[in-house]
Amino acid sequence: MRVVTTAQPLDVQPTPLALLLLGREADPKSERGVECPGDLPSPSDPNLVARARAAKEKLGDKVFILGHHYQRDEVIEFADVTGDSFKLAKDAAAKPEAEYIVFCGVHFMAESADILTSDDQKVVLPDLAAGCSMADMATAEQVAECWDVLTEAGVADATVPVSYMNSSADIKAFTGKHGGTICTSSNAKKALEWAFEQGEKILFLPDQHLGRNTAVRDMGMSLDDCVLYNPHKPNGGLTVEQLRNAKMILWRGHCSVHGRFSVDSVNDVRARIPGVNVLVHPECKHEVVAAADYVGSTEYIIKALEAAPAGSKWAIGTELNLVRRLANRFAAEDKEVVFLDKTVCFCSTMNRIDLPHLVWTLESLAEGNLVNRIQVDKETESFAKLALERMLALA
Repeated sequence: MRVVTTAQPLDVQPTPLALLLLGREADPKSERGVECPGDLPSPSDPNLVARARAAKEKLGDKVFILGHHYQRDEVIEFADVTGDSFKLAKDAAAKPEAEYIVFCGVHFMAESADILTSDDQKVVLPDLAAGCSMADMATAEQVAECWDVLTEAGVADATVPVSYMNSSADIKAFTGKHGGTICTSSNAKKALEWAFEQGEKILFLPDQHLGRNTAVRDMGMSLDDCVLYNPHKPNGGLTVEQLRNAKMILWRGHCSVHGRFSVDSVNDVRARIPGVNVLVHPECKHEVVAAADYVGSTEYIIKALEAAPAGSKWAIGTELNLVRRLANRFAAEDKEVVFLDKTVCFCSTMNRIDLPHLVWTLESLAEGNLVNRIQVDKETESFAKLALERMLALA
C-alpha cells in the first residue's frame, strides 16, 4: 500500500554562497563578482559586429582594448593587443593617452592593469562575473591565517612569499608587504631563485602545480622538498616538523582548466597520433608535465608552434579557445595542432566576456557612461605594486 502524505513547506533561507552561485548577490572579496547593471544586446543580434565597430570608432584613442589569449574569437577580433595577463597589464600602462582600458580577461587581470596604470585611466571589465577559480582559492583571510601558522612554527622569518600573477590584488599586496615578489609562468624560476636568495623557504601562492613544477623540474629539487598547505585544514594539514623541513610550501590551489589534463590524455594522444609532440602549460599536474615533451607558458606555446617545422604534429595542453585558434592559424603551414584531451575544456569564466558584453561596454562608454570599473584601493595598490615592481626588477 502506498501512503501519500502532504508535505509542509520548509522555511529554508538560501545561504549567501547559494545566492552568489545563482547570480543574485555579490561578494566584494571574491573574484566572482556577479552584479552587471544595464541591458545587454541579444546574443542573436546580427548587428553586433557593426555596433562594436561603430562604438569603438566613436571612442577612438580614448579606448584601448586588451584581449587575453583565452578569449573567444569574436572578442579577440576587436582587441588592440593580445597576450597573457602580465603582458596585457604592461601594454595598458604603456598607453597613458587611453582614458578607458577595456580588459577582456578576468577580474585579477583587470586589477593588475589598474595597479600599473595611471590614476587618470579607468580600467573596465565587460562582465564582473568573469573571475578566476584559482584566484578564489586563496583569500586574504586564509593567507593571513597561514602566515600565523608559519609564525607559530618559527619559520615565517625565513619564508618569502612568491605569488603567481593569477591572484587577487589582496594576495599581491600581502606578498609585497612580506618582502615577496610576483611571478608569471614564464619567469617563475627566476622568481624562485631570487626568493631563495632572500630566505630559506618559499610560500608559493596560489597554484600548487606551477610551484611544484618549477621547483622540481626547473630547479632540481625533490618532491619531498615540497609540502602542500590546505587552508581548509587546521594548520594547513601540516605538522611543525613538516613546515620546518620543507623548502617549498605550496598553497592548495590549481587551475580548473589545466588541472583536467592527465597522463591518460598524454598516452591516448600518442597512441592516436604517432610522432606527436606534447606541449603543456606548467599549471598542469606534475605527472602530466613529466610525461610531456615540452612545457611552457602561453607565450612559449605560441612561439614554439611558430618555430615548428612544416608537417609537425602537436598536442597542446592549455585552454581550448587558444588551441583552436592556433590550429586554424598553422593549418596553412601544414602543422597539425590538436587539443590534448578529448573533453572540451574552455575557461568558463573567461568565456563570460562575449560580444554582447563587449558591445554593451563600448556603447556605454561612447555615451559617457562609465560601467564596470575595476578600482583597487590605494593601500592595497601600493603593496601590490611593490611586489609587481620586484618582479619587473628581475627581468
